[in-house]
Amino acid sequence: MKTKRNTRLGVLLWFRLSRFYNKSNRKSNQHLKEFGLNVAQLDMIAQIGQTNSISQQELADKLLVSKGNITQLLKKMEEQGLIERRQEWKTKYVSLTEKGQNLYRDAIPKQEEFQAAQFEALTEAEMKQLLGLLKKIQK
Repeated sequence: MKTKRNTRLGVLLWFRLSRFYNKSNRKSNQHLKEFGLNVAQLDMIAQIGQTNSISQQELADKLLVSKGNITQLLKKMEEQGLIERRQEWKTKYVSLTEKGQNLYRDAIPKQEEFQAAQFEALTEAEMKQLLGLLKKIQK
């Protein structure tokens, strides 16, 4: 049974998670300036870099956005020489250029280290517990 106290705790948790997420994104965007990227672009490079080629629809699905929402970002990344798109019948495919692959190899490991460092205040057991709790509420 939901009580007023549980509702208040739920709201406080949501605010805390939201603040952490927003602060993390701001820090990440600052960190990624070194590579000329933002979080959204890095996410796209990470998703594309895991495969040789991915359809624009699959990419949108992985990023949890509509196909139309990523069109502008893809266009900008194409202009920067990071990705290339090709059409096969009705499907548009996206792949990294050599420049994009180099960025994938350089930026992803550094960003992973940067992100992991944000949890250094937690013990390994606490990190596992937090991960388990987040998985539980994500269902």
